[in-house]
Parts: sequence; structure tokens; C-alpha cells
Amino acid sequence: MSEAISAVDHDDHSHGPAKGLTRWLFTTNHKDIGTLYLWFSFLMLLIGGVLALVVRAELFQPGLQFVSPDFFNQMTTNHGLIMVFGAIMPAFVGLANWLIPMQVGAPDMALPRMNNLSFWILPFAFAMLISTLFSEAGGPNFGWTFYAPLSTTYAPDSVTFFILAVHMMGASSIMGSINIIATILNMRAPGMTLMKMPMFVWTWLITAYLLLAVMPVLAGLVTMMLFDIHFGTSFFNAAGGGDPVLFQHIFWFFGHPEVYIMILPAFGIVSHIIPAFARKRLFGYDSMVYAVASIAFLSFIVWAHHMFTVGMPLAGQLFFMYTTMLIAVPTGVKVFNWVSTMWRGSMTFETPMLFSIAFVVLFTIGGFSGLMLAITPADYQYHDTYFVVAHFHYVLVPGALFSIMAAVYFWFPKWTGKMYSERLGKLHFWFSFVGVNITFFPQHFSGLAGMPRRIPDYALQFADFNMVSSIGAFIFGFSQILFLFVLIHGIRNGKPAAARAWEGARGLEWTLPSPAPYHSFTHPPKVTDDEAHA
Repeated sequence: MSEAISAVDHDDHSHGPAKGLTRWLFTTNHKDIGTLYLWFSFLMLLIGGVLALVVRAELFQPGLQFVSPDFFNQMTTNHGLIMVFGAIMPAFVGLANWLIPMQVGAPDMALPRMNNLSFWILPFAFAMLISTLFSEAGGPNFGWTFYAPLSTTYAPDSVTFFILAVHMMGASSIMGSINIIATILNMRAPGMTLMKMPMFVWTWLITAYLLLAVMPVLAGLVTMMLFDIHFGTSFFNAAGGGDPVLFQHIFWFFGHPEVYIMILPAFGIVSHIIPAFARKRLFGYDSMVYAVASIAFLSFIVWAHHMFTVGMPLAGQLFFMYTTMLIAVPTGVKVFNWVSTMWRGSMTFETPMLFSIAFVVLFTIGGFSGLMLAITPADYQYHDTYFVVAHFHYVLVPGALFSIMAAVYFWFPKWTGKMYSERLGKLHFWFSFVGVNITFFPQHFSGLAGMPRRIPDYALQFADFNMVSSIGAFIFGFSQILFLFVLIHGIRNGKPAAARAWEGARGLEWTLPSPAPYHSFTHPPKVTDDEAHA
């Protein structure tokens, strides 16, 4: 009898969440797991930001002020690793967990238990990585790209912890990707064909395939490192017949698609927000889908543009130069589509829209400096200078990070049932916008003047630009404390939100009440053209 009752209880999906800590430890609900990912990524953003502020404090003026050169290298290395693998990627996976089932009309993710596991691997991986900073040997000090032989022959003993942490992050990403692909392909509501899917779903489907393709490459690379360090092999040791440049080829074959893994979901987010606040349909939906697919394909054949100075043959340099320029075409298509969506729209400028417009403008600046770096002879001058630092931060901070902030503000009413304070949200935007430009725009000039990256001290001629850059970094860093305040203030004191919190918002998630119920779409919704590819 008790077995029969428990079977009934097990099949009754109308129950709410468990109480207390066990809700978060054992949850298989996509909304809970999305929340865990988002708060975790915010914690990592703050930790990675503190490391960046240590770097900028040291560079505030010439000379060695606060930290030793070795500790400075540990700060730059861990800042890069934590921001890429701990802040940006988990934030996008958190958004995917929250939004994809609601946007395709599914009751949950396809593989809920694996979903739980893929999150809970991450805190252990990053605890292990960050703990190396407190070890006697010191943390990884070889740059976030961990080139051999710096990361193999000359690395601190803690490199083994770093390798295991990277393996765990990769396993988490692969499980998350399988889950996202299975959900999108198998659990769409009746009537939602592939070409009716929302852009965020499309960008994540393509991103998930990219992750499946390149994460095993990264796993293979760190395994080869492990063997070189502990088992006497010579994959990357020239003295034993290996090739250090081989490391760069394998790393960037993973690393360049990884750059697009961090920006394609951002394209999807902005493709939801701009139409909502322009009160228009997204211009050129089909071309947007094909552009994302083109970018994903081309991302596999441009990797050696990071390696123009290693001495590759002229034919190789030309090939990678032209393919890199080619990738600007589908990216440009997307920018023109967003601008065309805004053209003659009934635009209003709420916080998500401000972040989205800033994304389009500043990401485009990052794209232009990327085109400059694509020109092989010019790259010989720019390579390993602060021009490169400015370029990729313009892509990843006003690009990936601003889009995540825009998404949080946009879907916040749907998640919490409350509206954040628009006045405080706009204050956060302007502090972030001004801080980010003061930080990274001067770095173009110090880079063009020849300032090398990854150095704790520099020539007197770069002092003014560095001082400005450091001031901007502190403005941007502390404005994220304001972001935290806006979110907590909204959760506690916000006004109740309507189901369709934004007048122009379209998509199945806006047909649900706010906050979205713990189990949404227990019966498949009817997909109308009005709610398709919002």
C-alpha cells in the first residue's frame, strides 16, 4: 500500500519545491538550476573582478607598488580563467536553463538529473583552481592561454590542480550542451518548427554543438600537458622531439570557437530585447539564423590568426587572414539587422534596451579592432600589446557581459514576479558604460604606442593612459556592487510584474504568469505565429 502511495506521489508533478538547503542540492528543476548557475557566475564575476582590480592597482603608475611580478602573473592568469570559464559561460548556461524550456514550450530540460550534476561540478572545480592561490607553490602564473613550455616545464606544482579543474569545467560544459541539444530537438511544443524558434534558442543550439566539438580538444590538450609534466612524454618539449607551437595550434583550435561560444548567446539575447523595445518584429529573422550558423562554421577555420608571429608559411598566413576577414560578413549582417529593427521603431529606453544598444555599438568597435588584427603584417605590430587587450575586452565586456546584464534586467520580472527600480537600473548602466570605456578605450592607444601586455611595470611614456585605465576599472568594478543592490532591492521591494512585463515582448515565456510557476507548460502550449521567433 505504501509503495502504491509513493508511486502516486512520485508521478504527481504539481508539487512545489523542497524546503531548505536540499531544494538546491538535489533539485532537477530547470528554473532552480538556472538560478544556481546565475548566482554562481555572479560570485565568480566579483572574484575575477577583484583579481583584475589588483592588476589595475599595480599598473596605476610605473614601478612595482603592491605585488611581486610572480603574483601579478597569477592575478592575470586567474582573472582570465575565472572570467571566461566561471563568469561568462555559466551565466549563459544559467540563462539557457531558465529560458529555453519556457521558450520552446517544454515542461523542463530533457535530462534533469544530469542538469543537476553539470552544475554541482563547477563549485568544486573553481574551489580547486582558486585554492592554488593560497598554496605554497602559488597559483597558475603562465597566462590564461597557458602556453607550453611555461605551463609544463616551468610551471609551479599547483599546475596539476589547474589541469583537473579544467577537466571538470569541460565535463560540465559537455553535459550542459547535450542537455540543451536534447531539449531543443525533442521537446519543442507542437507547431514550433525550427524556423519558428526564438533567436536565443537558435543561438544556444548552435553554441551547444560548438561546445561538443571543442571541449574534448581542450581536454586532450590538458591531458597531454599532464603527461608531459608527470609521465616523461614530450608532446610540447622541443628537447624531447616535441613542438611547443603544436600546443598553440591545439589550444586555439579550441580557443577560437570558444570566443564565439561566449558571444553567440549574446546575439540571441539582444535579438529578443531590441524588437521588444522597438515594438517591431526582428528584421531578417532567417538571415540572422543563417548568419549564426555561418559564424559557427567559420570559427573552426580561423584559429591561427592568434599565431601570425610563430613563423607559419606565407600561404597559411594568407588563408587565416582571409577567413578571419570573411567572418566579419555574417557578423556585419547581424549588426545591420539590429539597426534595421530599431529603424523607425517606437523605441523606449528602459535598462535592458540601454545595455543592448551599448552592446551593438561597443561590440562593433571590438569587431573593427579585430579586423585590424586580422591583417597579418599589421598584426606583427599589434601582437601581444595592449591593443589586443583592448580588442578582446571590447568584445567580451560590453559584448558578452553587457548582454548578460541586459538579459537579467529583461527577464527579471518573469523570474521573480517583481519589477526592479528603473532609476537604479539606469544608474547602474551609466556607471558601467562610462567605466568600461574609460578602462579599455585608452588601451588601444597604449597598445599602438608599443606597451606590451602581461607586465607589472612599464615605461614612463605609458603612465597617463594606464592611470586613466585604472580609474575606469575601479568605476566599472564598484558599479557591479550597485548591480547586486538593484537585484536584491527588486526582489524584496519591487512592484508586482504583469505576465507580459514589457509591452513589446513576444515569446511563449511571456504567456506564463510572473513569476513563472515552478512547473510550467505541464500541457504543451499552442504556438501561434505571434509568439513564434519573437
